[in-house]
Formats: sequence, C-alpha cells, structure tokens
Amino acid sequence: MSIDWVNQAIDDLRSWGRAEHVEVDADEIRLLCDYASDYLGVSRVGEFTPDVFDELLLSIYPRRVITPPESAAETVAAARTLVAYLRAIGEVSAETAAEMDERLAGLAGKMAEALADPGNFSMTKSLFSSIGPESLEQPVSIPSGERQPSAPADEAMCDCPGCSPLPAVRLAPPEELAAAVAEVPLLAGKLPPGLDRLLAERGDDPLDRWAATVEWLLEHDTGGEITGSPQADAELFDLFDMLFRLQLPVPVALVAEYLEEIVEAGPVELDRAVGGLEYAGLVEVAGDTVTLTPLAIWGLRELYLERGLHSPQAPDLADADAMGLIEGLLQGIPTELAEEDIRRWLEGRTSAEAAAELLGTASGAPAVARGIAITIVDRLDAGAEPAVRACLDDPELRPHAIHWLTARRLPAPALTQAELLWVSVDMLALAMPAAEDDPEMFAENMAASGPPAHLIEEMWRVDHPDVVEVLELLGRSLPDGTLAKAARKAAFKARSRAIG
Repeated sequence: MSIDWVNQAIDDLRSWGRAEHVEVDADEIRLLCDYASDYLGVSRVGEFTPDVFDELLLSIYPRRVITPPESAAETVAAARTLVAYLRAIGEVSAETAAEMDERLAGLAGKMAEALADPGNFSMTKSLFSSIGPESLEQPVSIPSGERQPSAPADEAMCDCPGCSPLPAVRLAPPEELAAAVAEVPLLAGKLPPGLDRLLAERGDDPLDRWAATVEWLLEHDTGGEITGSPQADAELFDLFDMLFRLQLPVPVALVAEYLEEIVEAGPVELDRAVGGLEYAGLVEVAGDTVTLTPLAIWGLRELYLERGLHSPQAPDLADADAMGLIEGLLQGIPTELAEEDIRRWLEGRTSAEAAAELLGTASGAPAVARGIAITIVDRLDAGAEPAVRACLDDPELRPHAIHWLTARRLPAPALTQAELLWVSVDMLALAMPAAEDDPEMFAENMAASGPPAHLIEEMWRVDHPDVVEVLELLGRSLPDGTLAKAARKAAFKARSRAIG
C-alpha cells in the first residue's frame, strides 16, 4: 500500500473535521484508503469515484474484512464523510459528489448482504473468518534464540511485558544513523549537566556517543530536563519500552494518558513533554501520532543487548526468494515491516512470476507457510491467472486455486465436498498459532462465522496432517457447546482413523 499518501490524507481529513466540527471516523476511512490503494490502484484521495466505492464496499470488504454485516452502515457513513471532504477541498465536483452520495445511499443493505455471504470470503479472510492480517506476524513457534539468555532453559517464561520476547526490528543503515546523530538538537546545543561529563569520556564515534546518550536519557535521573516533569523523566524507560514493543505509531493522546497516570503532581504539559522527546531525538510527531525515530530504535536495541536481552534484527526480505520471504515472515516481524517487505518483493516481479514462485514454494509446505503464500497470492491481479490455474492439478493447492479464480469471476471448476473439507481444515491450521496466542479473539471470530455442524462432523475424514489438532482446537474454542462437542467427537474419530 502507499502508506505516505494515506497517512497524509488522514491527517488532512482530521484537520478538516476539527475545523468544520465534523465527526470523522478516521480508522474506517483509513481502511477504505488502504484497500483502495492495495487492490484498486488508487494513488491519491482525489481518485475515489462512484465505481471505486462500489468495488470496495460490495467486493473488496466482503472478501477481506472480518466484520459483522451490521457494521455496513458505519462503513457507508464513513465513506459519505470522505465524499463530503472531497467536495469541500475541491477534489470532486458537486455533481460527482451528489452521484457518490446517491450511490452510497443504496449500498448499506447490499453491503450487509455481501458481508454475510460466505461465498464472498477470500482466502485472506478465510472460509470461517478465523484468520486476520495479524497472522503474518505470528511465528509458528518461538525460534531458536528467542528465549532470553538469562532464563534457564527449563524455566517457564514470565508473561509480563518486560519479560516477553522483544519484537524483531529493522535498523537504518549505520551511515544514516551516524548522520542523524549530528542533527539531534539536544546534542547540537548546550548539553545538560551530567550528559556533558558522560560524553566527554567517550570517543568521537557518533553511534557510541548516541548509545551513551540513550542510556543517560532513559536510565538516569534527568530531573525533568526532558519532559519538564521529574516524575515523567523517571519513567521514560517504561514508556519507550512500550513504544519499542508496539512498533506502531501511537496517538499523542495515549502518550499523554500514560504520562499523567505516572505523574502524581498534576497533569503533564503534553506539548512540553512531547517537544522535549523530539528535541532529544527520540520521537517523531506526525499529525496526531508519535513514532520512535530510527535513532531511538537503534539506541533502545543497544540498551537491551547491554542488559543481556535478546533483541532480534529483522532481515530485509525484499530481495529474498519466495522461500526466504515466507520464512522471514514466519519469524514474527511487525505487521508494518511485513507489509512493506511484501510490497517491495512484489514490485520486483510480475503477478505471474510472483504467483509461480509463491505457489511453487507452497506445494508440500506446512499449512502455516502455505497459508502465507496463498495470502500473498490472493493480493495479485488477474495477471497471475496462468500460474494459479496451473495449480488445479496439485491436490493441496487445487481448492485454493479454485477459490482464487472464483473470487475474480474467472472460469473455475466447482469445489467438491471433499475439497471444501480439506481447504477448511487447511485454513484453520493456518490460524492455529494466532488462536493459541489469543484464544478469546479466535473464539469471537468463530462465534461470528464458524463452520456449521455438518462440516465439523465430516472433517475427521480429511486426509490432512493437521486435522486432529484443528478439531481439538475447535473443541476447545467453539463457544457453542453442541458444536464444540461435535468437534471433540470428530477429533476422536480422526485419531482413531490415524491409528487404524
């Protein structure tokens, strides 16, 4: 996706909403822009048309977004807000805006029907809405070295955030980081007492000096030099540990809420606090969000390593082959890095080339790896058709290929009952890591659109290596007691079949 234009559009739209006293559902509109960019080639907000909204709300959303049918009204309302904004800034004429509004007025009901129709579900959304985008950042298992070195091998890892494994991070090139150190206002001006003495003991290496600076900022008593509040300064490590682990832009309001919770002497002056963190080279502010600077990410990782914590570095996957791309995604890199790597990987190939590489890797692979390959292929346009159609002769890939072709209204054979059962188990197998990590979310998804009883009862017949584990997962997770019992019985039959 084109993150830059989407971010700018959302920032501008929020500003317009504040100025005009219009309530803006920024999250929903961002999703509209993201999907318009990813799947319809929209490269700026002014390219929205009535046909774009038709395709988004009646095709893209039902195929890819896990959301109940009743949410259609909210999505359509967000789309109408976007139309009002486009008209206000002159991106569309009054006549076009009126046409869009008229078209949208009739879409809520149709969109609700499309969201409820399982025939619209894509492989990304899965047959049962059991897989979301977060599946790309879920590792199959904790890789070697993920356990913190200080913990004995036989000791259960603590679940608190401070002891949980650190996410892999992408570091900027050393030369860029060194150049950025020279631009940090805190270091370019008069140094605060304490930091001046510390850096005087260091050599001329800019990154060595920056590592010392980060340690001083986050672990020493800076007495309010940074945020204006001694108490807030004393808690900066916890704040930055949270930001490092999230690996996402965070609303400024959330930072304010965090700081006010830890400062007992009264509310923190947010502008002063955030401005101090910017001045120190630790954060960047864009609109209403705060993001760690590349220097802060590098410095925090150095601090973790000095403490003896394992802080993995995310490899750049754009130049890898298909197997390297999938293996890299399975390491659990943050979603935004994964999305950027996938985007750049696809840019270097035609749709046909990408599909051929990914599907060639998927054949015979474990379900999670195969599912990631299918998920990426699901983004490709009709140019991938020859490579996808070639998979109709592969028993494992055939159901996925049929679904891909059908979703694009291309000629395709019908799924047999046996194929439907197989692909159902396969997609649920892909969901298992995420389900184990967040069983409540998985249970909610299954409650909203889980497999019907007759399908569960027949799953034991499927010749799939993960069928027992899938049925046991359903038996533990399905909130409907009758369905859960059916899954447990089917799991018993599948185990018996395997033994026999």
